[in-house]
Amino acid sequence: MKIAFAGKGGVGKTSLAAWTADYLARQGKNVWLIDADTALSLGQASGVAPETLPEPLICREDLVRDRIHAGGFLNLNPDVDDLPDTLAMDIPLSGEPADGVQPGRKRLIVMGAVTNAGGGCACDANALLKAMLAHIVMDRDEWVLVDLEAGVEHLGRGTVSHVDGLVVVSEPSMRSLHTGAEVGRMASDLGLTNQALVINRYNGGTPPELDGLPEWSLTIPPIEGLLSRQMTDSSVLNLPEQNELDATIERLLTRLSGRQ
Repeated sequence: MKIAFAGKGGVGKTSLAAWTADYLARQGKNVWLIDADTALSLGQASGVAPETLPEPLICREDLVRDRIHAGGFLNLNPDVDDLPDTLAMDIPLSGEPADGVQPGRKRLIVMGAVTNAGGGCACDANALLKAMLAHIVMDRDEWVLVDLEAGVEHLGRGTVSHVDGLVVVSEPSMRSLHTGAEVGRMASDLGLTNQALVINRYNGGTPPELDGLPEWSLTIPPIEGLLSRQMTDSSVLNLPEQNELDATIERLLTRLSGRQ
């Protein structure tokens, strides 16, 4: 299954993507984690030291020249079948797998932002990013989690329209929910109607009824274990609230997979 995480910047979509990937791997699933956000923080959120992270694909001028300008011609449909395994780095699990389960494999690809996805090619590097993301989403028969750029510009037919589900992440604020509604509305226009709303850092109250917000939602309260260490540790994994987070992720995945 392929799932994209979207929303306003700073709402916790990267944390939710990292939690989901770790949960799946501990359940025995192989997972591709795609960091397509400009912040490029998915690796650190998953417990990887910044100095060990690979160079983002968008900065790999050698690959851009080799794939986009192969033979001296501009190729906007480059062969990228070999790149995921070449560029990915393995990420360790945060804890033990479920009882009797062979742990899955978590692999991270640091891409950078995919811009102008709904229209023409913005640049050569962007053409390579879009081709690579489309290949992973459409051709890999494994779990794929895509942490998208904040906002709505990434919602284009060449990328997000091919995922199986969209998680719209929001804070409990009108500005964040309005952005979430715009994300949901644009995704629906592209045919991606399998959506879920996750309200992070929820302290109570009734969300407003905004046109475009996914109808199904769940909430995550402020996580004390994360708040107490986020000034000294980039990782969002292995928290004291792990069991509660696992239960939330299971509900989310059950909904998106159509099992409820």
